[in-house]
Amino acid sequence: MSRPARIPNLGGAKAVVLHRPHPTVNALARQLAAIGLEVGDCWPHLPAEALAADFVFFDVDLGFDEQFPWKPGEAPMPLVALIGSEAPGRIEWALSHKADAQLLKPVGTAGVYSALLIARQAFEARRRLADEIAALEARVAERQTIVRAVAALCAKGVDDERAYAQLRSLAMNWQVSVEQAARRVVAMATGEGDDHTRRA
Repeated sequence: MSRPARIPNLGGAKAVVLHRPHPTVNALARQLAAIGLEVGDCWPHLPAEALAADFVFFDVDLGFDEQFPWKPGEAPMPLVALIGSEAPGRIEWALSHKADAQLLKPVGTAGVYSALLIARQAFEARRRLADEIAALEARVAERQTIVRAVAALCAKGVDDERAYAQLRSLAMNWQVSVEQAARRVVAMATGEGDDHTRRA
C-alpha cells in the first residue's frame, strides 16, 4: 500500500505573474497572497530577479518566447499557464514551454492552490526524469569510452579479454576508476593526452 503524497506548505514561496495589467492579475494575486505566497507581477518580460521565484504564472494568450530568459521547456521553476483563448496555436505554444499546470481565465476563487501543487509535483517529476536520462546518457558515454580504450589496447596485439584486464590493471596502477583510465588510454591513442597522461 503506497503512502499518500505529503501536501507541502507553500507559505513564504515566491510567485511571479507574467501578464499584462488586467483584473486576472489582481484576482490571482489575491488568491496567492491568501495561500501565503509573496507575489510580484511584470510585463512583457521576466526581470532577472524572477529567476529566484518558486513559481511563474504566464499569459498564454499574448505570450511569446522572448519573454523568458531560458529556452522553451527549460524553466528552472514550475510554470502555470494562464489560458483565456483555447486557440490550438496558443495551446501548442504553452505546451512547447512545458507548462506544469494551467488555470483558465478569468481566475475565480478556486483552483489556484491545486494548480500550485500540481505544478510543483509535475516539475519535480520532470526534473527527476531529466536527471535519470542524463545519468543514463553519461553511463552509455562512459561505456563507449571503455570500448574505445579496449579497441586501442587490442591494436597492440592482444584480444578483448586481455585488453580489458590490461585496462583494469592500468586503472589500479594510476589509482583511478576504469572509466578515467579508459579516457586516458583513448587520449593517448588519439594523441590528445598531455605529457603527464602519456607518462602515466
